[in-house]
Amino acid sequence: MLTNGSGNTNVRDTTAITDLSILNNSTQIPTDDIKVRFLDLRVQDAAYRAEIHDAIEQVLLHGRFIMGPEHDEFENAVADFCGTPYAVGVGSGSDALYLSLRALELSSGDEVITTPLTWVATTNAIVLTGATPVFVDITDDYNINADIIEAHITPKTRAILLVHFTGQMCDMNSIMSIAQKHGLNVIEDSAQAFGATYTNKPAGSIGDMGCFSMNPMKVMNGFGEAGAITVKDELTRDRLQSLRYAGTINKENCVTPSINGRLDTIQAAILLVNLQRLSEKIKKRRKLASIYTSALTDIVGTPILHDDRNHVYYSYTINCDDRDALMAHMRADRIETKIQHPFLMPDHDAHKDRFNAEIPVARNLVKRITCIPCHENMNEEDAGYVIDSIKGFYGY
Repeated sequence: MLTNGSGNTNVRDTTAITDLSILNNSTQIPTDDIKVRFLDLRVQDAAYRAEIHDAIEQVLLHGRFIMGPEHDEFENAVADFCGTPYAVGVGSGSDALYLSLRALELSSGDEVITTPLTWVATTNAIVLTGATPVFVDITDDYNINADIIEAHITPKTRAILLVHFTGQMCDMNSIMSIAQKHGLNVIEDSAQAFGATYTNKPAGSIGDMGCFSMNPMKVMNGFGEAGAITVKDELTRDRLQSLRYAGTINKENCVTPSINGRLDTIQAAILLVNLQRLSEKIKKRRKLASIYTSALTDIVGTPILHDDRNHVYYSYTINCDDRDALMAHMRADRIETKIQHPFLMPDHDAHKDRFNAEIPVARNLVKRITCIPCHENMNEEDAGYVIDSIKGFYGY
């Protein structure tokens, strides 16, 4: 059985990826020769494509392409699903993160505690507000380590921006207790976790705000960029509604400079259809994940699950020896894999000389993790083929 040991180097490590072609191995496989795709957007939601066409046609007929009736219906549906009083539709998950931090009125010198293992939009949103990200190490479940957050709090700390990585929520009780003790805001980056729960509470419903990405790769997906922010109070909702429309009130009077981050009506219409099918999609992903875990748990590090949380498997991430060689082997077997994400936040060129971080667990895991196909368009035969490839590599 592979170990989940943690390294102890804290310097920037540019050797985590030894073969850069591994980062996107689908480019190395002829399109027609792929046996198991990581995710095939051509057939995404194909079973109810006619419903989506009808929803788009309704928007074309009424012609309200921005902030049309489906937009308001979508906001209400998201708020209802997440159990929050309000939701605000925005143009992308990146917009959601940036605008939620803007709503906190952060300023230069403020600090935001966050995770080093995420997509760069999380860190970018903090930096774009003028605040400073403070990176806290993760645990072997890939989420921020709540036990060491408090040690990173300073008089400058204003907020915690956590990430529910791969589709499983963080230790929210501990994080919220720390935030309450120190008077901090909590924003849930739930881009990968729409539909996940913690003690039966949906992602995006526990912190002050929840940020969602709904791009085509997500479990809850549109057919382009889309996002939403869940909100608990009317004042913050109103502030976000202004911030997403260039900082204006009544469309014309700009009260604070901001971006144009509105959600278009066609995406809202598509998302309303997909929301009705979400539970079915999550159920299929969980079934495949269970098959993987049963077959692979003694061969690679499989996802660490918690009894108080329900995982939606945005990705099925394994922790393995000889990661790059395994990915090359699977590529030869015509299986697409993906690393989410290959560079830790302090190691990006945009941030490497600006932010220091003691993150030994993250530095170890980023060299070992890869994601294997796990989505609703696969069947058990596909999963079996993936399992056989991994077993073959390790000699099982």
